[in-house]
Amino acid sequence: MAPGDPATARSEQAQQRFWARLDAALAGGRLLKLVLARPLSSAAADAAQRIVVRPLLLKGQACLSFVTSHATRDITKNLPVAEARALLPTLVGTAFRNVHLLTPGEEAQLVFGKRGTAALKVTKSAGAEVAEAAEAALQPVAAAAHDREKQRWIAIQQPFLTALGVTTAQHQLVPAMARKWRQINKFVEVFAHALQGSRLADAKVVKVADFGAGRGYLTFAIHDWLRNAHGVEPQVTGVELRPDLVAEAQATIAQLGLAGLKFEAGDVRTFAPGAMNVMIALHACDTATDHAIHLGLRAGADIILCSPCCHKQIRPQLLSPHPLRPVFQHGIHAEQQAEMLTDSLRALLLEASGYETQVFEFIALEHTRKNKMILAVRRQHVRPADAALAQIAELKRYFGIREQALETLLQADGLVPAG
Repeated sequence: MAPGDPATARSEQAQQRFWARLDAALAGGRLLKLVLARPLSSAAADAAQRIVVRPLLLKGQACLSFVTSHATRDITKNLPVAEARALLPTLVGTAFRNVHLLTPGEEAQLVFGKRGTAALKVTKSAGAEVAEAAEAALQPVAAAAHDREKQRWIAIQQPFLTALGVTTAQHQLVPAMARKWRQINKFVEVFAHALQGSRLADAKVVKVADFGAGRGYLTFAIHDWLRNAHGVEPQVTGVELRPDLVAEAQATIAQLGLAGLKFEAGDVRTFAPGAMNVMIALHACDTATDHAIHLGLRAGADIILCSPCCHKQIRPQLLSPHPLRPVFQHGIHAEQQAEMLTDSLRALLLEASGYETQVFEFIALEHTRKNKMILAVRRQHVRPADAALAQIAELKRYFGIREQALETLLQADGLVPAG
């Protein structure tokens, strides 16, 4: 089309208005996410299908996190805001036809038609997730009278939140940390309900080991809730492979004078924490989750909380039983089946070991789509393990599974029969 063509002019105006909205959202800390969809070329076997962009704070620097979804994998790349903002227009209209801008209460869509012209659509959004994120990102959460305050499990004024960069010195939420704040509260809610339903409900001292603690957002939060909300003496240990993060966490503990909280460098496969009441392992990769569960069982934990990541051990063993062969020929389906099967076996092994077990979807986490959680609470009364063990044997036989790491570890201890 000629530059002076009315359709071209309308297209250019639509694009300018859209990018102006994005700039305003970035400047005001109102960006929830951007979604780039409808790829212009998806003929390649592993072409990008979708990109989700979210605000992120990395080492004090505002960034945008790009999660590019392909058929069999996701790729995450974090860029400073200025660099990311320059990149986005080169992707829209060239690699993707649509881009959706979500801000509190509103969604703006820039849509490119077959002739290459763009149109802007703006709609009001009243979705629960948008409303919740909007409140978390924008509202000064010190407003104590608000109804939603009842749903917060950690007080926004707690100093550890400021020390970890979740809140400002004025105890207001850093907009880029809104999703982390939701994650912290949801995790503590799950933990609190599990504690109340366990033998630890009336305990005076609660010992917690958190493996793969990272910067310690959840580790600090559990310690804070146990001491300040639940009123017990916490003995919380964060275990992390990276020595720099351990040193950083220890410095924060010293700065805040927190008793009953420490971080240590260690690997879940070799770490010996001694007795513990609660074992937490979030995003332990592949069989590291099995080692974490095994460690919790050996230590006599009353509560085991883990969010598995990667399921590599089972997938190469996975047979395609005749009725499912057309399903498993697709890699993504085989990956999903390996995930479901692995976590089902883990849950059954926990059942056989004397726990009530739930597998459920946790809140979406900041850097990954892996949001499944396994929660196991030790039963008050022992039940026969025969039914769970029979189901394990049946699943292994049907799918051709020769070995599963947690079962192997328990067999070596004589806790489940070899077979």
